[in-house]
Amino acid sequence: MKKHGIFVAAALAVFLSFAGCKSAKKVEDGEGAGGVSSENMNQGADDNTMGDSDSGRAMGLQTIYFKYDSSDISGDAKATADANVTILKANAAVKVQVEGHCDQRGGIQYNIALGEKRANAVKNYLRKAGIAADRLSIISYGKEKLVDTAMTEEAYGKNRRANFVITSK
Repeated sequence: MKKHGIFVAAALAVFLSFAGCKSAKKVEDGEGAGGVSSENMNQGADDNTMGDSDSGRAMGLQTIYFKYDSSDISGDAKATADANVTILKANAAVKVQVEGHCDQRGGIQYNIALGEKRANAVKNYLRKAGIAADRLSIISYGKEKLVDTAMTEEAYGKNRRANFVITSK
C-alpha cells in the first residue's frame, strides 16, 4: 500500500508540473515590447503624421545614418538631424522614440550596445538643440530589424541608422 501511495504522489507531481507549463506565445513579426507593431501604430493615421522615418511616414522626420562602428553624428547626418530639429520644434506636441540599429556584423550584445549609443547620440543632439527630454525616448534593436538583409556594403550602410517612430502627437 505504501508503494502505491508513493507511485500516486509521483504521478500527480509529474502531472501537475506539466499542467503548469504553458506553450510560448508566438510574437508576430514587428511586435516589440508592449505588443505594439508598426502596422498597428499606422492604422487610422493621417498621411505622414504617424509612423516611422524608415517608411517615410513620420511627419517628414528622416532616418539618420552612421559610419561603421560609430555613433558620431557628422557630415550629412548633422544636416539630417538639424532638419529633424526644425520639424520637432514646429510640432511641439509630438513625441518620438529614437530607435538605434546596426548592420548584421558583430555579436548581439555588441550591436545592442552600439544601437543604444546611436539612439542616445541622436537624443542628446536633439536635446542640445532645444527639444524637451520628455518628448524623446530611445530603444536599441541592434541587428534585429534590418531594412536590407543583403550582405553588401550598401546594405550595411542602410542598416546603420537611428530612425524615428512617432509615439504621440
